[in-house]
Amino acid sequence: MSGILVVNSGSSSFKYQLIDSESEETLASGLVERIGESEGVAVHRRPGHDEVRVTEPVADHAAGFQLMLKAFDETGPSLTEQPPIAVGHRVVHGGKRFYEATVVTDLVKINIDDLADLAPLHNPANLQGIEAAQKAFPDVPHVAVFDTAFHQTLPPAAYRYAIDQKVADQHRIRRYGFHGTSHKFVSEAAAEFLGRELGELNQIVLHLGNGASATAIEGGRSVDTSMGMTPLEGLVMGTRSGDIDPAVLLHLNRKAGYDFAALDELLNRKSGLLGLSGRGDMRDLQERAGEGDAGAIEALDVYLHRIKRYVGAYYAELGRLDVIVFTAGVGENVAAVRAGALAGMERLGICIDASRNESRERGIRRISTDDSEITVLVVPTNEELEIARQTLAVTQG
Repeated sequence: MSGILVVNSGSSSFKYQLIDSESEETLASGLVERIGESEGVAVHRRPGHDEVRVTEPVADHAAGFQLMLKAFDETGPSLTEQPPIAVGHRVVHGGKRFYEATVVTDLVKINIDDLADLAPLHNPANLQGIEAAQKAFPDVPHVAVFDTAFHQTLPPAAYRYAIDQKVADQHRIRRYGFHGTSHKFVSEAAAEFLGRELGELNQIVLHLGNGASATAIEGGRSVDTSMGMTPLEGLVMGTRSGDIDPAVLLHLNRKAGYDFAALDELLNRKSGLLGLSGRGDMRDLQERAGEGDAGAIEALDVYLHRIKRYVGAYYAELGRLDVIVFTAGVGENVAAVRAGALAGMERLGICIDASRNESRERGIRRISTDDSEITVLVVPTNEELEIARQTLAVTQG
């Protein structure tokens, strides 16, 4: 076995997936959660086997990796007997320093820590996971794969904010973009599906999940993206506001006494679809809208309006558009969102085939009509596989 272990660490949990480096099949996957609590839990899944749950105290991430190893030992493949050939780590923020996947060194860890002020909820947890995994697997290479790296090709016109540039440079304020591994994976998969060279395609990728982002991709390179310095900017999301007039925050501070913590809570956890309708889950929202709930209908209208605005803007920016791709939980599974987001764009060469769009077929599929000037696809994302690919490329390169 030549497995690559992919790790996505949070502050109190981490997800993992073991991927065969040759076949790219998932050999096992799971989740370790409740780290730091009296009783941690590892949920381990192996294709063709029953799910295994292992429970014992987990004081920190290092103990969490030992619990993960125990779960692997119980059902296989045993990582104690045959460790992975490399470990790939998702790291949310690479700033402008990291433009590609990078072998983890002490200097790399220092830089990830230094960038924590740009992603305080993610980078420290990502670093904890790296250090714990290095203890569990000290003799294999560890690779950091950054969400922001794919967007390092943005031109200044796209990444600059129009504020005092001395202030911006001093405090590292610019658009960085996120979901980079997903945007890279699905844009390449779309080109392969169409039998076209990636370099000859202009694409708009819509990653629509609880977090959502749009990216304009020209010849395989990100040239604009909706998320900004943080994942808050851009599209309407499950609980995040997306684009908002910054003066709204000043108004709430002056008139309602909102401090920074309250504003952060409002914009990141109490806004988006949840703030508009009281429901942050698209399935619940659709059900309520189908029952005629006016708030749910309006929330969907706002959500779709924002997507459509970004599609139009990126179409204009690219000048020529070949492909629109829907991906992630909502993008892959909610036909009404796909249809609504592109409704009325027939004169722009975007024509959806209703039966194709509503089909429950899985995998990569075309949902545009045969005579649509622009091809519209649904492409399931696989960020773990993309991380594994980049990890393998770095360690073999």
